[in-house]
Amino acid sequence: MIRIEGLNKSFKVAKRSTGLKNSLKALFYREHTIVRALKDISFSIEPGEIVGYIGPNGAGKSTTIKVMSGILVPDSGECKIMGYTPWKERVSYVKNIGVVFGQRSQLWWDVPVMDSFELLRDIYKIPPQEYKENVDLLVETLELNELINTPVRQLSLGQRIRCEIAASLLHSPSVLFLDEPTIGLDALSKIAVRNFIKTINKEKGVTVILTTHDMNDIEALADRVILIGKGSLLYDGKLNELRKKYGSNKMVTVDYREATQHFEIYGATVLSQTSDRAVLSVDTEKVMVSDVIATLSSLVEIVDLSIDSQPIEEIIVQLYKEYQI
Repeated sequence: MIRIEGLNKSFKVAKRSTGLKNSLKALFYREHTIVRALKDISFSIEPGEIVGYIGPNGAGKSTTIKVMSGILVPDSGECKIMGYTPWKERVSYVKNIGVVFGQRSQLWWDVPVMDSFELLRDIYKIPPQEYKENVDLLVETLELNELINTPVRQLSLGQRIRCEIAASLLHSPSVLFLDEPTIGLDALSKIAVRNFIKTINKEKGVTVILTTHDMNDIEALADRVILIGKGSLLYDGKLNELRKKYGSNKMVTVDYREATQHFEIYGATVLSQTSDRAVLSVDTEKVMVSDVIATLSSLVEIVDLSIDSQPIEEIIVQLYKEYQI
């Protein structure tokens, strides 16, 4: 479905120091620096996969998505998606993809959502029956019944994002690029968007490439993650393998009868402690969780206890530190 080999992209960025003298100097002589946004990026994605494409700010995620969607032309390298080279065969290619940028809109601001849908129908030349079926499905699954006759400017961010996702799928694309699709959304809107993405992936086989800083999105949707940092590919593999490699810590939350002593347990770090609850991070490479629990039970009267895996955010931070990004 997607094959990228040796992708490189650089940008020329103007440099200018502060102060009036430097501002005047910049009128006649401009200094520039070259920023390498992508450095020899290579990976492939199979049909029907949901892949999380992650990395810190400035890592090159959005640049990659813009190259893959045909917006940017790389300096070198190859990108084939469904047999198309995105920036060379843009008109034919865009009929097969959907793109959602969290902070950019493809809906017309002053008209009702349905009017935007109909304009997109004409742009993509969607057959009437296919358009009707897709609108009915999207309106129902994304709960847009009360929104489609409302001007876009009057929608909340969460409502607009749901309409944006619907708009990107009207023409039945095979690949969906989602760049920060849940940014700024409340918990209910995030769950609705995640459930919908899983539904279209399962029922229609849509291949999804997801870039986000919300690791809960990645954990809820993606089986595979690709990590990029400073323009270079750092990790490409299954999310559960990432957990096995870096997620050796377990989070233990214990409720107990009132206690005043501070816990000090080998292999465990006390993250927080009050008179009736403590949260500990346990390094399972140093000590067994059962031994920590046994020590706790000798110190306090335990009322309740839960054990959770290390949050995915902490695992990603460990990965960042390992690659010094």
